[in-house]
Amino acid sequence: MKVAVLDIKGKETGRKADLSDAVFAVEPNNHAVYLDVKQYLAHQRQGTHKAKERAEIAGSTRKIKKQKGTGTARAGSIKSPIFRGGGRIFGPRPKDYTQKLNKNVKRLARKSALSIKSSEKAIIVVEDFNFDTPKTKDFVQVLKALGLEGKKSLFVLGDSNNGVYLSSRNLEHSEAVTYLELSTYSILNANNVVLLESSLEGILSNLNK
Repeated sequence: MKVAVLDIKGKETGRKADLSDAVFAVEPNNHAVYLDVKQYLAHQRQGTHKAKERAEIAGSTRKIKKQKGTGTARAGSIKSPIFRGGGRIFGPRPKDYTQKLNKNVKRLARKSALSIKSSEKAIIVVEDFNFDTPKTKDFVQVLKALGLEGKKSLFVLGDSNNGVYLSSRNLEHSEAVTYLELSTYSILNANNVVLLESSLEGILSNLNK
């Protein structure tokens, strides 16, 4: 599939980029996409949640009232979960939420996500660019020229590009990643995926193994 290559002013350069059908035109596998997104979201969890249970509460161990004759339920410890300040019953404990996923499934999921965006005409190819000095307003001008202002956009870089990355970092709806950092979630979460020319070869070699 051929796509016109644009410059940062949103005008066609006269060149065409070839988006391989093996990556950008596969039959989407919804289950693979589900598994990959599920793993990504699970890995965002720190798993450091913790509540003190009965044995961990600081407090007296004396029996707080006599066993019989009070007219109320018997009670043996101020640390009981039924009292204010007592331990929590079956409280959360630190947990590792990481999940394992086959590499081939992850590749299939990313190819499926890119194919979905391709079918929606939501992929834009832009010639490589950089900023001498990282400035958010310069990046905003690029977004305006490409018609992406106010929309969720994902810029995929060929290599680490601090000028573009730092310029986009403060923008809520824009994200810049290298082709190695590309995830199924980030692709589907964006309204438009902007591929820099230098990223195409890396995406193809990384996903078409």
